[in-house]
Amino acid sequence: MNMKTSQNLLARLLALALLGAAVPAARAADDTLGSPEGPVVLPPDLAALPIEHAILVAPPHVPPPITRTTPAHVIVNLEVREVVKKLADGVQYTFWTFGGDVPGRFIRVREGDLVEFHLNNHPSSKLPHNIDLHAVTGPGGGAASAFTAPGHSSQFTFTALQPGLFVYHCATAPVPMHVGNGMYGLILVQPKDGMPTVDEECYVMQGEFYTTGRYGEEGLQSFDMGKALDERPPYVVFNGSVGSLVGDRALRAKVGETVRIYFGVGGPNLVSSFHIIGEILDRVYPEGALGSVEEHVQTTLVPAGGATMVEFEVKVPGTYVLVDHSLTRAFNKGALGMLKVSGPPNRAIYSGKEIDAVYLGSQADEGSAAAERETELKGKIEAEMQSNTAITGLTKEVQIEKGKQVYMGLCFACHQPDGRGLPNVFPPLAGSDFLQADHERAIRIVLKGLSGPVVVNGKAINSLMPPQEAVLTDNQIADVLTYVLNSFGNSGDPVTPDKVKAVRNEMR
Repeated sequence: MNMKTSQNLLARLLALALLGAAVPAARAADDTLGSPEGPVVLPPDLAALPIEHAILVAPPHVPPPITRTTPAHVIVNLEVREVVKKLADGVQYTFWTFGGDVPGRFIRVREGDLVEFHLNNHPSSKLPHNIDLHAVTGPGGGAASAFTAPGHSSQFTFTALQPGLFVYHCATAPVPMHVGNGMYGLILVQPKDGMPTVDEECYVMQGEFYTTGRYGEEGLQSFDMGKALDERPPYVVFNGSVGSLVGDRALRAKVGETVRIYFGVGGPNLVSSFHIIGEILDRVYPEGALGSVEEHVQTTLVPAGGATMVEFEVKVPGTYVLVDHSLTRAFNKGALGMLKVSGPPNRAIYSGKEIDAVYLGSQADEGSAAAERETELKGKIEAEMQSNTAITGLTKEVQIEKGKQVYMGLCFACHQPDGRGLPNVFPPLAGSDFLQADHERAIRIVLKGLSGPVVVNGKAINSLMPPQEAVLTDNQIADVLTYVLNSFGNSGDPVTPDKVKAVRNEMR
């Protein structure tokens, strides 16, 4: 059997498996409800409710508060779309979404509202989908009534009985795959007596993505069920991508304002230890229960398929960092965002300087500048290839800029941003005779680490470097070594991914 035939057979088997998984959900809907029964016949008091259309808003924004004091007949139209979007720099992913974004559109209704829900599956979709709203009292949270094929629309009605902040997600089999591809969002059932007024409201959800490639591996990635079963996600992110809430996409507030964050976890598997570096949460509503409040909280646990609402007043300016305090998820997998607060300082509350930008690794100013420079150089390469194939120099420059991003995200803490290391603790990379003497040795050290004394520029240093073979790809190791070998006063040839791969294979 040739490779093409094998791939086609695999694709057909996967399609059959997905179809087989979807059929029980469709049968469950048929068994529960039979054929569509037509629009519900409402009691006179409900039929007389005023009709309004829900305002659905993409993250990180939130629809305006509901000011009416009586129930309404609220019509919700939510569209399912399967779209290719950015997961990280250079990494694309086919997301399955409610409304074109991850998380899905924020839905806001009032306690006691009659909600007429329309789920519309775009004709370009490849698969059927449905929706389970945790705010619904009824079979499957609506999923039993919402199984919708591509190009079709389903409708069901429910009453928002209990106030709270609730997760919604797709519940079509295989459910972990649908949720793991980004099919989740939040619905707020606002209490009938209203909510305290705040100055800013924000919408953030955490979820993990199980890609076939490692973290940072470029190209179009697909869902890896094996990693999902083992709960080993390369990515754990806020709002659907690495960097979704940093830089010019950061959340904003002013000194003296009260901020409310609606935070949820889509999962499909991991819980979140939600924390804001530099802030104490004035009020936390655990698990989205708006009738219960805790005060002065540092970190709050949010389960998969759960949500919380947090409120706090910002008292001093600066950049506050949102993280999952399971910290490798924040600094190595993407669960990191920013809240940038402007306004006058109050040195009686906080006298020090703002968080050092380098602490944020590749999200810092130098890392961002490297990403911008990489994009610029890639454009030059594309233009040059139209008339000249001699692009070796530009390719090296791209490697240097990409390597700078890796360095600022992983290496700078020990070796320092200027490559000078720490005297008698971590060896210098700047002008290092040890580094430049043997490039293959440098690759082996990055892969397997190094412990014990070394002599660099005539000075003995007894140090430890942890192995990075499970953290960095061949491309990333080649890029960061090319950057180091051509920075800090060093000058050398580029290191190729093929060379790293060969050394990695020799060491196995």
